[in-house]
Amino acid sequence: MAKKRSGGGLTGTQQAAKFVGVSVLSGAVLAGIALPAFGALGLAAKGTVEGFDEIPANLKTPPLSQRTTILDSQGGQIATVYSRDRTVVPLADISPYMQKAIVAIEDSRFYEHGAIDLKGVLRALNKNATSGGVAQGASTLTQQYVKNVFVEEAGDDPDKVAEATQQTLGRKVKELKYAIQVEEELGKKKILENYLNITFFGQQAYGVEAAAKRYFSKPAKDLKLEEAAMLAGIVQSPSRYDPVNDAQEAKKRRDTVLQRMADMKDVSQAEADRAKAAPIELKVSKPKNGCITAVSGAGFFCDYVREVFLSDPVFGKTKEERAKLWNQGGLTVRTTLDPQAQQSTQASIKDHVYQSDKVATAVTLVQPGTGKIMAMGQSRPYGFGTNETQINFSVNKQMGGSNYGFPVGSTFKPFLAAAAIEGGKPATQQYPSPYDMDYPASVQTCSGKPWVNDPRKPAHVENENQNEIGPYDLKFAMAKSVNTYFVQMLGEIGMCPVSQMTDKLHVVQGNGAKLPMVPSALTLGSTGISPLNMASAYAAFANRGTYCTPVAIESIKKADGTALPVPKSSCTQAMSQTTADSINTLLRGVTDSGTGALAGLSDRDNAGKTGTTDFRKNAWFVGYTPNMSGAVWVGSPSQSVEMENITIGGVYKEKVYGGEVPGPIWKDAMTGALSGQPAPGFVTVNIPDAQQPNPPAGDAGPNANPGKGKGGKKHRPGDNKPGGGITVPPNPGISIPPGVIGGATTDGAIGGNWP
Repeated sequence: MAKKRSGGGLTGTQQAAKFVGVSVLSGAVLAGIALPAFGALGLAAKGTVEGFDEIPANLKTPPLSQRTTILDSQGGQIATVYSRDRTVVPLADISPYMQKAIVAIEDSRFYEHGAIDLKGVLRALNKNATSGGVAQGASTLTQQYVKNVFVEEAGDDPDKVAEATQQTLGRKVKELKYAIQVEEELGKKKILENYLNITFFGQQAYGVEAAAKRYFSKPAKDLKLEEAAMLAGIVQSPSRYDPVNDAQEAKKRRDTVLQRMADMKDVSQAEADRAKAAPIELKVSKPKNGCITAVSGAGFFCDYVREVFLSDPVFGKTKEERAKLWNQGGLTVRTTLDPQAQQSTQASIKDHVYQSDKVATAVTLVQPGTGKIMAMGQSRPYGFGTNETQINFSVNKQMGGSNYGFPVGSTFKPFLAAAAIEGGKPATQQYPSPYDMDYPASVQTCSGKPWVNDPRKPAHVENENQNEIGPYDLKFAMAKSVNTYFVQMLGEIGMCPVSQMTDKLHVVQGNGAKLPMVPSALTLGSTGISPLNMASAYAAFANRGTYCTPVAIESIKKADGTALPVPKSSCTQAMSQTTADSINTLLRGVTDSGTGALAGLSDRDNAGKTGTTDFRKNAWFVGYTPNMSGAVWVGSPSQSVEMENITIGGVYKEKVYGGEVPGPIWKDAMTGALSGQPAPGFVTVNIPDAQQPNPPAGDAGPNANPGKGKGGKKHRPGDNKPGGGITVPPNPGISIPPGVIGGATTDGAIGGNWP
């Protein structure tokens, strides 16, 4: 019979024992609740039996969030990203000292009791009742594991995390029921393994493997006694016992763990004393998370991979589903990035444009026929510091790029030529091509309503030099980038064929919008487009007219080794093979002896086009071989720098041209990327040379007429040049839409888009 207190009541411990016994027998397992006063016992018992039975029978254990590893195409690591730094390891790969230490300090009777330690509960209840507060808890290691599962399931949602950790009877009851289930299904060893992999050890380290590497730069299997004791001591309060910020407090806690291990006969007292005598010796590895840690300047490509994952429905129907899968991590993402091409691209960028320069460059290489992105880099590194940025100048806005892309100048002309040839114009087509001219009075559009040149202030265009006077044929006009030739071509074929061609080549503005139906955009490239967009479009010429959408991911494996589906490149015929072969033949002339001669490769077939926009705010070279296509942009991200009398990469430039600065960047990047690779040739067509009445001087400054045009004429406010006198305030990372800068006006005029 129960012994009564004076006054007829049971002692506090006896009341607790009776309560626990009744709870267990009734199925309402409420043991382990550390209550501040026994007055709450009535509340605890009331209504909990029914609630306990209503709790779902199975604990849904979410996969543990882990780090995701991003690899290049050869399996080399680019970067690791994670929402929680964790690497799950089996118990066999965790030091025996660590296993014993965590049990000794957190649940010394772990191997003796079931899911609930009744002896510990009674001790805690009595202690709490005596103190009048919560002085001692009684959660077993199994219960702690279940609580951590709730926290893991809550993810980064602060409300759900608070709900998972709140000290309420309902949560405790739920935790207890699942602890019983876990004990029955997993067994002690597996519970210990799961606990050591899920628990938080401070300093952004989740799980013992990440903790061992964070504090000691070694795997968990190599932890020494004093190291294991220190980590085990952190778990109770990661902030209070943080050895990085308070080594003295961490040592006190470590020594407590060591003594507890000695008391439990896990180690001898002599071993514990020797370990206590050792100072806290850390070898801290800083957290390495995110694309900022990427090697070979691949931070922007790494970020692009993440954007692809978060935006492509193949990884989940909703944005929330995709984000949850990415944050859960544990993925191994093998990408298309070619390490040879990436290293060559970064070396070329470093040689030609400095991080501290007033202007920046962005370079993207893709593989014709597959759409694979082989390299992606820029002169301003991925980061938050001076002359660093997180804006990827190579891609569209929705994928982390600039607001509008960058005006592409004369690199647009091959799209117009392709549309004309596809529509039946011969590759020998000639036009009068005067030095300067107004745009045609009207130009047909797809809607049937023509664009009309305002006779009061007609849109006007001029060539590079005053001696650029035709007639010229297409071959010569392309090689020397004669503006008036292409304006006359557009006037004859109309804008709709060009718009249809760029649609097939997936050429859009940097903000994702369709190209505007104005002559300057569809002739001389006044519209902002991204380098990836341009490289992919030119790759269709190299691929004999077949366009392939760009891809960055080759395969993804989950932590358990199962494969996820990945986006595939979609290839479509954008133009006939004959049209593409004709463009290849024409653009070979650009790199052979035209405006892109400084970009020409000597060891293999290559073709390309230069581009320099109004006020020299942007300079481009887009070129390709049969097995590699690349785009290079140079300019101010804010479109605030006119590239005259400027030093770039330590070299003074009186005037920047597409063939002179971007061209050599492209040449060096491509040379290294293709070193040791096959050198296939283009399929070309015979385009006879026409007799040129007045050969122009070309693109480069040394031959330019110093008094007129892009060779030397200065734009002045009020000189009737579209865009003249406009100043744009600096705003790093933002390029300006058509109609504001870059030569375009509201009526589509262009004040000189040059080779």
